[in-house]
Amino acid sequence: MGMTLDTLWKKILTELFPDFLAFYFPEIHADIDFSRGYVFLEKELQKIMKRSLVGKKIVDKLVKVYLRDGAEKWLLIHIEIQGYPEEKFTERMYTYNYRIFDLYRREVISLAVLTDDDEKYRPDEFRISRWGFRLIFQFPIVKLIDFRSQWSQLQKSENPFAFITSAFLKTLETKGNDKERYSWKKYFVKALYEQGLDRATIWSVYTFIDWMMQLPEALEEKLYKETHEIEEETDMPLLSIAEKRGKKKGIKEGIEKGIEKGIKKGIQKGIEQGKIQGLISGLQQAILDIIEIKFGEPESDLREKILTIRDAEKLEQLREQLKKSQSPDEARDLIETILTQ
Repeated sequence: MGMTLDTLWKKILTELFPDFLAFYFPEIHADIDFSRGYVFLEKELQKIMKRSLVGKKIVDKLVKVYLRDGAEKWLLIHIEIQGYPEEKFTERMYTYNYRIFDLYRREVISLAVLTDDDEKYRPDEFRISRWGFRLIFQFPIVKLIDFRSQWSQLQKSENPFAFITSAFLKTLETKGNDKERYSWKKYFVKALYEQGLDRATIWSVYTFIDWMMQLPEALEEKLYKETHEIEEETDMPLLSIAEKRGKKKGIKEGIEKGIEKGIKKGIQKGIEQGKIQGLISGLQQAILDIIEIKFGEPESDLREKILTIRDAEKLEQLREQLKKSQSPDEARDLIETILTQ
């Protein structure tokens, strides 16, 4: 799989931000003047995250919006994408919030969308209280599994995130049942064309569902052929989901070949030198090649960390794991794990 839930959520949140707020946080959406636009503050958020300890992957977006009363606000949106609870999630929410405020002196509103399936896990508060001192940090949360009881409403809603939420719930329900997942994925693809959404939105939602509802290759191929038929029936040849999927598959195969080429090149370099040092250098280069091919040129701090690993066995272990990594964050986590071993 070329993506994971973290990258899927980050992508869809960026592409359909107003719809995201309208569906999950309607009160906030109602107060925002979208006619004045909004800006994702990626550089500002990166300054905060670089100061943070490496931990569980979450999707973070910092957005500048304008309210209908003319005020400017920053929204810090955390999406918890792991499938199990984390004890220090609320602490991290608080930490990011106050660090942004401390650096930029901006009012920051933190939100959380929880995608785990634990009914009891509902972290919405960080609290410190002792000797008369009290700190209470509360934030709104949305728990996706709560929408199970609202299935009929989800099907009636025209918001694309109602569609995404429905597909997410069925992905959880069909885990381990490829036949049933195939039926639901086909249902969602067909229904997507009937929603009356614009082409860009259809493609964004389809991409999310396609990556999330993974099927065995034979069933995927069967579905793509049927998808092409749906495109013809609905007269949407410009979208051509089936064709774009074919291109995506070709790109994926090309990336995999590039990775193998980079690996062989790096290891061959070490073998030719005939020394342990050469082997280590070759493995380091192979790792850098993998990261560059899959995710782009590695950041300087990441490159430095890789070059500090001098154990050939650890480098070989990292190389194998990185071949299967699915996001820059996952690659970084793997490197940090090796460094702490």
